[in-house]
Amino acid sequence: MKPFLQQLNQVNPPLYAFGWVCLLGAGLCLVLTQLTHTQVMGVNAWYKPMKFCLSTTLLVWTMGWYGQYLGRSEAMVAYSWGMIGLLGFEIIYIVLQAGRGQLSHFNVSTPLYAGLYSLMAIAATGASLWTGYIGLLLFRADLSALPRAYVWGIYWGIGLFVLFSMQGFAMGGRLTHTIGGPDGSPGLPIVNWSRRYGDLRIAHFLGMHALQVLPLLGFYVIRSSRWLVVMSLCYALLTAAVFWQALRGKPLLPRVNSSDQSPPNRLTSG
Repeated sequence: MKPFLQQLNQVNPPLYAFGWVCLLGAGLCLVLTQLTHTQVMGVNAWYKPMKFCLSTTLLVWTMGWYGQYLGRSEAMVAYSWGMIGLLGFEIIYIVLQAGRGQLSHFNVSTPLYAGLYSLMAIAATGASLWTGYIGLLLFRADLSALPRAYVWGIYWGIGLFVLFSMQGFAMGGRLTHTIGGPDGSPGLPIVNWSRRYGDLRIAHFLGMHALQVLPLLGFYVIRSSRWLVVMSLCYALLTAAVFWQALRGKPLLPRVNSSDQSPPNRLTSG
């Protein structure tokens, strides 16, 4: 990990530093989950910003690493500072709302909240499409010195990231991530994916983290570009199947005990 971070600091200092800020923010949020009792939808309010900070660290460090293959291009410099602005705005708003015990996503209870939620959607869409543009530049770049399976992992990883990040519109259009029941139903530890109903966040998570999974497979495990493409197709089909299952209102795992049948906690804020 240390050589990775040292090289990342050399090739993209802005995203390297921003990743550390987000990682430290995630650590602070984790501490706050133990020190505070503020809840949103039945879950400690600080879990959500913690997860977003961790996810952002992974995203910016990953793209900072891939961006080195474009050299110190103007496109990559603009992308780096643009991502800091777009994702930084999202995280700041999510943290502020957590501190107030209020929803950040799907909160249209006032004109102000509705406007800020719309800005978050614009920021997330912009970050995804901009990442897709960097993917196109990488596709056109000369990466012949790199292992072919790794290169195809980058192509597919960015492609699936963009595709399943757009799945966020399926949640935004419904103002909910749960299908078949209300948000806030009993969930799996940490991630809080619903144990009772369909949850659109699962496919969203799997698709977006193809950005890391497929290139790592191509570099360390699968040395054939052909088999990497096959694995990428399987990964895409699995993620699409999880998405379809959620749309049908089915949980990721079958219900295994009667506790999942209990009514949702109504004593929540937000």
